Amino acid sequence: MPKTKKTEKKKAGTGPRATARQKQQAEAIYRKLRRQYPDAHCALNHENPFQLLASTILSAQCTDVRVNMVTPGLFKRFPDARAMAGADLAELEQLIRTTGFYRNKSKSLKGASQAIVQEHDAHVPDTMPALTKLPGVARKTANVVLGNAFGKNVGVVVDTHVARLSHRMGLTRQKDPKKIEQDMMARFRRHSWTLLAHLLIFHGRQVCQARKPRCEQCVVADLCPKVGVTKKASTPRKPARSKRPRRT
Repeated sequence: MPKTKKTEKKKAGTGPRATARQKQQAEAIYRKLRRQYPDAHCALNHENPFQLLASTILSAQCTDVRVNMVTPGLFKRFPDARAMAGADLAELEQLIRTTGFYRNKSKSLKGASQAIVQEHDAHVPDTMPALTKLPGVARKTANVVLGNAFGKNVGVVVDTHVARLSHRMGLTRQKDPKKIEQDMMARFRRHSWTLLAHLLIFHGRQVCQARKPRCEQCVVADLCPKVGVTKKASTPRKPARSKRPRRT
């Protein structure tokens, strides 16, 4: 059956589009954040793609600080995919126990390592389709590895900070991480996607916090609509009562 023009157009679509005004706002936010955080970088300590992949798997529902405390011992014991592919699950669980969800994470680490050895000659793959086929690896983890280990801007990492800030800054109205990512990719230039996530994470931790955003200290306050940020109405002070002189 021949394809209709309507079907072809629908298939050719590349996701949401951004207006010129939205792109200008995004570019201005990116420039200001880049000046504010010139040292923004991946907070997970790693020396190669495999270490970054393992660290990112461990970072689920866990702080980067905690992951960085665990990985030196983990990588000393299992330095590469071949070593981790043959790991004893009980030992692996013990090494990563403090990162939480250690049973599932152990299975993901070992399963991903085995797939890397069997299907990629012990080298971490550098494409989105190949990475997301690995056990325990979804799009966010793949974006982290591609952007920071291979220098490939395939997408935007959407963690809790990026999701919160992108909504608060009016860059998206979406709540689903995949849809948020599509909106961010439409607004920001491709070359900035990897660094953008680091900038937003730095800003989210230091200034644009979840409960008490420090808008008075924010370098992009003039560009931010502050969606969902409520100002507490200051209650006027009652005038002090003048004390009556005591009768003597």
